[in-house]
Formats: sequence, structure tokens, C-alpha cells
Amino acid sequence: MTHDHDLVLRPTAAQTEAALNPPPGRTGGDLVVETLAGLGATTVFGLPGQHALGLFDAVGRSDLRYVGLRVENNAGFAADAYGRITGEAAPLLLSTGPGALTSLPALQEAAAASAPVLAICSQVPTAGLGGGRHGYLHELPDQAASFRGVVKSVHTVRSQSQIPSAIAAAWKSALTAPHGPVWVEIPQDVLNAETTLPVVTGVDAFPEELPPRPELTAVAADLLSRAERPAIIAGGGVVRADASGKLKQLAERLKAPVVTTPGGKGAFPWKHPLSLQSWIEDRHTTDFLQDADVLLVVGSGLGELSSNYHTFTPRGRVIQIEADLGKLESNHPALGIHADARLALQALLETVSERTDDTAPERVRELLAKVAARIAAQELTLEQQVLAAVRKALPADAPSFWDMTILAYWAWSAFDAKGPNRMHSAQGAGGLGYGFPAALGAAVADPTRPVLAVSGDGGALYSVAELATARQYDLDVTWLIVDDGGYGVLREYMTDAFGRTTGTELTRPDYVALAESFGVPGVRTSPEALAADLAKALAAPGPSVVVLPAVLRLFAPTHEAPAHEEPAPGSAR
Repeated sequence: MTHDHDLVLRPTAAQTEAALNPPPGRTGGDLVVETLAGLGATTVFGLPGQHALGLFDAVGRSDLRYVGLRVENNAGFAADAYGRITGEAAPLLLSTGPGALTSLPALQEAAAASAPVLAICSQVPTAGLGGGRHGYLHELPDQAASFRGVVKSVHTVRSQSQIPSAIAAAWKSALTAPHGPVWVEIPQDVLNAETTLPVVTGVDAFPEELPPRPELTAVAADLLSRAERPAIIAGGGVVRADASGKLKQLAERLKAPVVTTPGGKGAFPWKHPLSLQSWIEDRHTTDFLQDADVLLVVGSGLGELSSNYHTFTPRGRVIQIEADLGKLESNHPALGIHADARLALQALLETVSERTDDTAPERVRELLAKVAARIAAQELTLEQQVLAAVRKALPADAPSFWDMTILAYWAWSAFDAKGPNRMHSAQGAGGLGYGFPAALGAAVADPTRPVLAVSGDGGALYSVAELATARQYDLDVTWLIVDDGGYGVLREYMTDAFGRTTGTELTRPDYVALAESFGVPGVRTSPEALAADLAKALAAPGPSVVVLPAVLRLFAPTHEAPAHEEPAPGSAR
């Protein structure tokens, strides 16, 4: 009797001939490149360094497209965005020590946002592993240890025969739900040495599926079918799983209002009768969700932002669908379903009963009216004018990437993304400098649409070197820089908390002149002219910079709180 697992794929005659007669002059770097190509990679990001030169030489002799950025962290952000847009694992090529460590904030963001990034890094020669014996440049006692707490998995290579399997395992890990960044480490001598191994042709690494357990979805379907006031929180897991269509079907069948988290922007239609939009940082919305007798949370860990700074205390039953096991019931007791969002929503669609509830759209309208009245009472006309101008200028299908800046905080709540996987921000880990290099990665992934990046002047200073990258590759990215003379978010936080600021004010360049020095067109605009200037820049091919001098303010998320309550952390928002 033959079992499926006994079957072995036999090489064709051509494969056998090629295996027995590999072309001369190949190295360990070629094994990396051949494995990536065999897995389906077409583009790599990175920055060369001394120990990684054998890898970069192999890339230069291959059909892979290399996109080089000026700072490793920015290369990581670009790979992150490429992975989000394409759904593929984005190779990120790095060199040892300082180069590798500089990528850590980008890999942290990719981990927080479940972006599939395949980081491949060089290491000192094998004779120097362990540190101290040879004193190699860039040497660390245990380089991989610096990444274990950040990435999803670590794969160390010590011989050429390990390269294809290690990269395939890392690729599979990056693309298995929850997606995330992974780390592969290869010593310099392994990359540089000639290889007698055959050309890599038979490699695959299909990601494992993560289906829900049927007994759990049966209980969840029963709870939702019998609920009187069901509601849904949709997080980034819905977007990563490409499950927005199934979410819409389920919400309509259950007549359940849906709010999206900052990471879940666009997962549910903004103007749908059941859409609570994204006003998750709002006390009225928090009250509405707390009042649900059954709350379905899909693809969100209900962390700080998604729980309105941990002021959310549900009174009904919570059902949590989450692919990241560590986030399951990490903040609230729930019927925890460890599963990919798409597969779990499909299981619920097959088992829930349709509810009849004519009151849900009216309750949604009432809530949105309360939110609008609260914002109107805060006299934040300029902020709403600027955000509306951005939305007017940006084509509906164009993606946008937002740095940690006041306008992004507004966008988390008030910006219509016009669809899933179109609005991205650094809210996962919260580091500065994400917006522009991430937008460059998105433009590489899909050159058919313009891409918008939004930064404050503080975050922009992290990324100005990438104006050279934008020009070198002629990437169709428009960079909006809101120049308020410092770290605007921190300015507000410190003023509220301490009555004064320290370290928040910045001397900064003339961003228009700076852009033009890189050969990138720049324009200084005003709130009144922003929509027209931004639309013109987005319509023009190639990179451009639009600078808006403006001091924006954060909105307060609370309505009148009981006198005994302390303000929530981050309540300046």
C-alpha cells in the first residue's frame, strides 16, 4: 500500500542534467537568490554591507529587481509596505551588526501589523561566531538574539546545504497566519564560497492554513444568532486575511453594526448603514460597544488604541477571532477562536441564522450624530478642513501611508480609506519615519497607482535621505509634510501633562528647497490650496513633495466624564 507521504517527486531528465552539470562560478549567494526566485520573489529591498557583498553580487547577476534605500530601517519600512500591498513575503537584505540592528524598528512595526517581511542578513565568518575570538568588524556575540524578541521566527544557516531549506521555512513562516517578519542569518564565508550544489529548482513553501475549530464556531454562531444587540469590531486581521467581503456578508446577515480599528481601516464600507466607521477613540462609541450583548472581535487583540486606551469594559459576551495566539483573550475574557479571519468568518456564514432587526441602522445614525456633535463642539475646523482636502485629492483606489503625526491620529478615526488595504500607518509599533519609505515600497509593489505619504516635520527628518531613492527609481509617491515646527503630538502630551515642553521644538530645513536639491519637485501650500496642490502633485508622474505649514490640534475622545474618573492615558487625542 502506498501512502501520500511516501510519494517523492522524481526529477525530469532536464532537471537531472542541470543538477549534474551546474554552471561554474556560483556561490552561496546564488543559492539564496535561486531559492528566492523559486519561491516566487521578484523584488528585494536592502542596503549592502561588507559581510553581505557576496549576496548582493548574486542579486546583481540575477533577474531579481533590487531596490536600494539609504537607511536600513527605511528599507525595512519599504519591504513592510510591499508585503502589505502584494500579500507576498518581501525580501529585505541586510549586512551584519550596525546595518542589521538599524532595521529593528521597522521589523517591530511589521510584527505589530502582521506584515510579511523576509529579512536575510549576513554574519561574520563562521570562525568568528560566538564573539571575541577574531574581533571582526560589526561582530556581535549573538546577533540573532537581538531579533528573537521582535520577529516571528529566526533561522540560522551555517553551511551552504542549509540555505534553501532555511529560506523556504522562513518564507512559510512569514506567510502563515498571522503574517509577520522573519529572520535568516548566513555567515560571510558561506555566502562567498563557491558551491558545487546544483541549481535550486525544486522548492516550495506553502503557508499552513489556520482553520477554526468547528465546536467553537458552532457556539459563536448560536450566540450571534440569538443576540439582541450584536456588534462587531474589525481589526487589521480582516485586512491581512482579505476577508472584508465575508465580514460585510456576516454583518448584513446579523444586522450587526461594525467599527474598524486603526489597523482595520477600510475593512468595512465607510458609508454602509451598519458602519460605525472608525471612531474607536470616542467615548460614545465605547459606550455603544460596551452595551452590545454579544460583541464579535475579528482580527484585533483589543490593545491600547482598539480599546480606547483600555477604558473599554464590555458587559456582554465577547467572541474573539484572532490568528495570533498570544493576543487571544489577552485583554478581555472571551470565547477565543484561534483562526485566520477569512476561514472563521466563512465558518460563521455557513452556520449563523439571519436576524431581523430594523433598529440597527437608526442606532448607528444616532451614534454618528453624537460623534459629529462632540467633534463640532471642540472647534477643530482647520483639522477637519485639512483631512477633507487630503481625501478630496487622493484617488479612491490610491494607497496612503501615514507617519505618527497629528493628522494621522485624525485619519485613524475620521478618514474614509475607500476600501481595504489602502490606508496604512505606523500605529502598530508607533515609531517615527514610517510614512515616506513605506510609500516607496508600495509604489514598487504597484506602479499603476499614485501613492500618498503623510508625515509631520519631525517624522520627515527621519526619512529625507529617501528622496534620493524616490528620484533614483522614479517612484510615483507624493509626500505631504505638515510642518508645525516640532514633534506636535508630544508637544500636546507634554503640555497637558506638565504644563510645558522639553525637546519638542525643532530647527528644520526648507523642505521645498531640500526636495528640489534632490531633483524632486516641491511646493509650499496652504489649507485653502491643499486639495488642488495635492491633486496636481498626485497626478504628475514621479516623486513630489507638498509642504503644509500648519499647527494642528488633537481631538479629545471623551464626552463629559464622571467627576471621579481620571483622564484616560492619551486623552489629548
